Amino acid sequence: MVQKTIRNAKTTQKSPPAKAPGPAVSPLISPLAPKSFPKLPPLAGVRLATVAAGVRYKDRTDVLLALLAPGTQVAGVFTTSRTASAPVLWCRDKLKGGEARVLVVNSGNANAFTGKAGLEGVREIAAEAANVAGCRPQEVFMASTGVIGEPLPSHKITAVLAGLVTQGAAGNWRAAADAIMTTDTYPKAATATAMIDGVKVTINGIAKGSGMIAPDMATMLSFVFTDASLPASVLQECLSAGVGPSFNAITVDSDTSTSDTLILFATGKGGKHTAIAKAADKKLTQFRRALDAVLLDLALQVVKDGEGAQKLIRIDVTGAQSDAAARRIALSIANSPLVKTAVAGNDANWGRIVMAVGKAGEAADRDKLKISFGGHVVAEKGMRAAKYNEALATKAVSGRDVQIAVDLGLGKGAARIWTCDLTHGYIDINGSYRS
Repeated sequence: MVQKTIRNAKTTQKSPPAKAPGPAVSPLISPLAPKSFPKLPPLAGVRLATVAAGVRYKDRTDVLLALLAPGTQVAGVFTTSRTASAPVLWCRDKLKGGEARVLVVNSGNANAFTGKAGLEGVREIAAEAANVAGCRPQEVFMASTGVIGEPLPSHKITAVLAGLVTQGAAGNWRAAADAIMTTDTYPKAATATAMIDGVKVTINGIAKGSGMIAPDMATMLSFVFTDASLPASVLQECLSAGVGPSFNAITVDSDTSTSDTLILFATGKGGKHTAIAKAADKKLTQFRRALDAVLLDLALQVVKDGEGAQKLIRIDVTGAQSDAAARRIALSIANSPLVKTAVAGNDANWGRIVMAVGKAGEAADRDKLKISFGGHVVAEKGMRAAKYNEALATKAVSGRDVQIAVDLGLGKGAARIWTCDLTHGYIDINGSYRS
């Protein structure tokens, strides 16, 4: 049985109000934010340290270093953007080695579309991190988030790495989550435990993301760590499968980032369990469920922190000709500004759902289509439902959690996508992002 952290007074620590990391960020915490930051336990083989290096803003924590035990195995998934950042290009290549000793993350600057200088900056950071950690540059992984197109002041990062290595501590999860935020209004983390052949293992994860969210692999940035002893090939298979119904099932604004990075590290320093050679091994069932739970928890926290978001929207599409068709229809609904603004205004405008289904380019039959808001059927048999009730429909879209269901009535294809509403807050944040 997967054991997840339950957020209550005994098991969590209170989250203080988030500080605005720059002029582009609203000081208000999302109303969908968890009531507190989860209590992540120390993880054997992981030490964390953060610092304010002045990458973009003064006196803001903006660099994270994770020091990993020798032999740590690594897996990752990255953006499919054709204009991927320099750190993404580096990590894709180094992933082939299967081992990691250091993770360096900076916020404030994405190091994307920065030409040869961006790649050189990555190499400089990797070289210095390897030097101070006593490992090879190939074992250094990196990620950057922030403004696109600005040269990365890599010297500011290399200057703090030696100090971070000596300051690293096992329990700095909150500081780590804070350090990678950009327009986020709260730090994101999740934890779970599972048994591998009778031995308890732990999984901790942190993430950042608020805008430019329509992952085609993962989220903006997310880093997951486990003390389990698993080879890189097994980790990769577990991660690639787990990302589909979690990070690849969320969207805030339909924009896929240049920097999307999700990396999973396994230190092998927890309890000694049976060696696992294949991801399909039944001894790994609980672990995979726990990993999936952590990934989904982090992904939903990203949607709940969508820029300007006031509501979490779940869209379920069933009865499509295939799962792929259902997914395209669900994304068409989730990414529609008209649908998202209607929900923001507590408007049960089911006609906009009809529109979004029709434009998706997938098979649909007007007379078989059924649309429901929160369990209340609003349209069916080619028209407004006979028992349609405006008050019930409005109530269904007026709370913090909104559920929209669409049944195509054509097949067995199904998909679930999460998104958020679209408010003036999104325009306010992004209209002044670089100013």
